[in-house]
Amino acid sequence: MNIKTVWREEDGARLPALVWRSGPRRMISSGMVGGGIGEAGWVLNAQVPGGYSRMDPVTHLAELAAAFTLDGPGVGLLTAAEVNAHKTGEDCGVHAVATVGLRVPTWAAAPEGARDPELAPMVTPGYRPGTINIVVDVPVALSDAALVNAVLTVTEAKTQALLEAGYDCSGTASDAVCVAACLKGEPEPFAGPRSVWGARIARATHAAVLAGALDYRRRLGLIASARRPDHGGLG
Repeated sequence: MNIKTVWREEDGARLPALVWRSGPRRMISSGMVGGGIGEAGWVLNAQVPGGYSRMDPVTHLAELAAAFTLDGPGVGLLTAAEVNAHKTGEDCGVHAVATVGLRVPTWAAAPEGARDPELAPMVTPGYRPGTINIVVDVPVALSDAALVNAVLTVTEAKTQALLEAGYDCSGTASDAVCVAACLKGEPEPFAGPRSVWGARIARATHAAVLAGALDYRRRLGLIASARRPDHGGLG
């Protein structure tokens, strides 16, 4: 995956985005742009401010795609996580990229009305909360059923990585997934974690999310240290 970081000025801030010009792929995505199953040629994962308040995210993503000259069908994702801190994983030709923000982790099955705990307050300028966005590229064709199965596998591997990193959660409430597969060749019928390609998807995803979650925890530790009086506070 040839992921590029691109920049833009927006509302007085300089913000990055990740662009993958994948070429023709068959993708499944939960993204607001390009969601569902279909052919696409690019993926955009754009960072927005922590206090993002636009009510037209689809229009916003279309504007960003045009600004970055992304033509034709593609997948667009938004996140308040630091996309410059993205992590990657690879296993036998499967590549995964994850942007990991865990300020408000949660369990998927929570009691109605339950409040999500805030893992860390926003205490420094530029330190933003975020979601977990995962993009996976698979070098073989996958059937529609296998694409759906791949999303399950990615999600299971993500949760495993979060638990191993010490987070008591299954993710955040706004996580997104995109899995891209080849257009040519006989489609693989399975992508569960014990199938050949599903196992590779799981390992690549696990590596990317685990690295991202551990890095997020490390950065939280640096902020906590900066807040202590013996470190001079935040000023």
